[in-house]
Amino acid sequence: FRGGDGTIQAHANVCRHRMMRLVDGRGNARKFTCPYHAWTYDLDGQLVAAPFMDKTECFNKADLGLHPVRCEIYQGWIYLSLDPNAEPVADALADLTPIMADYAQEDYVTIFAEDHVWDTNWKCLTENFMESYHLPVAHKATVGAHQNTDQTSFDPAGAHDAYTYQLFTKRDTTPVGCAHPNNTRLKGRWRNTSVMPTVFPSHMYVLAPDHLWYLALQPDGVGRTRIRYGAAIAPEMLAAQNDRDGFIADTKAFLDQVQIEDKHVVEGMYRGAQSPLGSSGPLSWLERANHEFTQYLARRLCDNDPCDRQSD
Repeated sequence: FRGGDGTIQAHANVCRHRMMRLVDGRGNARKFTCPYHAWTYDLDGQLVAAPFMDKTECFNKADLGLHPVRCEIYQGWIYLSLDPNAEPVADALADLTPIMADYAQEDYVTIFAEDHVWDTNWKCLTENFMESYHLPVAHKATVGAHQNTDQTSFDPAGAHDAYTYQLFTKRDTTPVGCAHPNNTRLKGRWRNTSVMPTVFPSHMYVLAPDHLWYLALQPDGVGRTRIRYGAAIAPEMLAAQNDRDGFIADTKAFLDQVQIEDKHVVEGMYRGAQSPLGSSGPLSWLERANHEFTQYLARRLCDNDPCDRQSD
C-alpha cells in the first residue's frame, strides 16, 4: 500500500497483538483495524490505537508497529522479499533491463488482476509458462496461431542466477503482439517482438509491444498453487480504441481462453507426474528455459552450482 507520504511500502499482514490477519482482498483505507481486538495501524504501519491497553504495564504503541517487509519497484513491478540480505532487484536483473527498457512497461495500463487456484505443483506451472514449445499445439486456437517458432531466441549469455528469458518475433499479420503505429519507442524487429522473462522463482510474464500479461505464483501445498493473473495495455494502444470497454473485454476473454488451455495441460502434467510409470524425456531446444529453471532449483536446494559438479 501507499504510506502516508505516498510512497509504496509493505508490511506484514499480521496484528502485533495476537497475530490475527488484518485484511483480505483489495481496496482503499486510511487505517487498518484488526477485526479481533481493534488494534489500529496507520498507513506507515504505526500502531495508533489499542483499546483497553492503558492498564498494561510496559505497553508502548511506538514499539508495536507492523513488521516492515522489504519492498522494491522495478520497471513498474513491485517486488517483496523476506530476505534482508537479498541482492537488490535492479542489480539482479541489470542485464535484462536494457532489453526491456524501450517497451516502457511501467506506463502500461492495468486492465484487470484476479486470483485463481490451480490443482498443480507450482514448478509445473512455471515450467509451462516459460517455454514456447507447447504454443503451436496447446494454444493453436489462441497465441499459438501466429507463433513463428523459428524466430524464437534465447539470451546468448546463458543462464543467470535470478532470471531467464526468451524472445519471440510474431508474424506481421498477427492481430496481437505488434506495436501500434503511434508507438515511437520501438524500432525495427522490436515492433513485433515479445520478451518473455521468468524472474525466479515465481514471477513470469509476456511483455509485448501492445500488451503484457503475467502470473505470480504462491504454493499452497504440494498440489495446489495460488495464482495472481493480470494484464496491462500499452497506453497508445488503449488510447486508440473507440470502444475502450469492448476492447478490454475482448482482450480479457482472449487471455482467459489462454489460461483455460494452460490449466488443462498443467493440471494434466501434474497428475501424470504422480504415476509410478511417469518419467520425463529429453527437452527440445525450445525448452532451454526449463533447463535453466532446473539449474536454479538445484542451486537453491543444494547450495551449489550443478555446472560446477559436472566439471569435477
